[in-house]
Amino acid sequence: MRFMKLPCLYIVIPCYNEQIVLPQTIPMFVNKLNELISSETISGSSRVVFVNDGSKDDTWAIISRCAEQEILVEGICLSRNRGHQNALLCGLMTVKDKCDVTISIDCDGQDDINAMNDMLEAYRKGADVVYGVRSSRKTDTFFKRFTAQTFYRLLKGMGAEVVYNHADYRLISSRVLNDFADFKEVNIFLRGMITLVGFNSTSVYYERHERLAGKSHYPFKKMLALAIDGITSLSIKPIRLITSLGAFLLIFNLSVLLIGSIVFLCGNPVSSWLMTLSASALLCALQIIAVGVVGEYVGKVYLETKARPRYIISESTFKNND
Repeated sequence: MRFMKLPCLYIVIPCYNEQIVLPQTIPMFVNKLNELISSETISGSSRVVFVNDGSKDDTWAIISRCAEQEILVEGICLSRNRGHQNALLCGLMTVKDKCDVTISIDCDGQDDINAMNDMLEAYRKGADVVYGVRSSRKTDTFFKRFTAQTFYRLLKGMGAEVVYNHADYRLISSRVLNDFADFKEVNIFLRGMITLVGFNSTSVYYERHERLAGKSHYPFKKMLALAIDGITSLSIKPIRLITSLGAFLLIFNLSVLLIGSIVFLCGNPVSSWLMTLSASALLCALQIIAVGVVGEYVGKVYLETKARPRYIISESTFKNND
């Protein structure tokens, strides 16, 4: 258990085209921060930090205006859209030296902000990482529930170390973030990478609500892309599976050839053209899949060797830039 001064908390919230929901969720996050400060759970130097991920609407105007009016609110604006994971990483890396602990959360109001109390209690007891985990998916449609469950099972099956039903609602201590800063890869998948740092971790469970306004920016297409990024960033298991499948098909085709030869030598007719066509089609499909999988990894290596910055900050409202 930690016995120390009140921890400084920075709540990091990535935003992309959220002008509809921000007027409702900004006061919600500010009120929660005030509640935690008033109860002497966190220090008065704690802040809410909104990261604008190159939004095309008035998201940044709303954030910057609120930062001028509310001392507890800060804002960071990226030079262009870099994706949710990079925007979140930008926020975490920006505040890691300004606070003792961070909590990342989406800005749509779906995640239960009261779970922060349990996260901070777990931190006080010694946890450096606390995962926010959905206790159920009863508010999801059947399609959303099915694709989400498939997403987590696929990641786990492919060797990515993830917490089931956990997205990006989590508490991370500053000492974990300081070590995580040494992870320099361009292709990032935070919910799988944070587990690689180690340190004491635990989970808190909460009910997820309906989105307060607007619509989700994570349709099935983006969820699938995120799964592919997660798998190829954290695991080489797909390549090993392709190798195993190739070995199996080689044995299978040799067996078919052997059986066909035996049948032919016994004087029975064999439809050789059908067997040849089937084997060729199967091998062709395997080759295309194998080239695609290997190409995905080659593409990742290509991007890593360029070592381009993962984000560029164009504006910031921080009153104290020490």
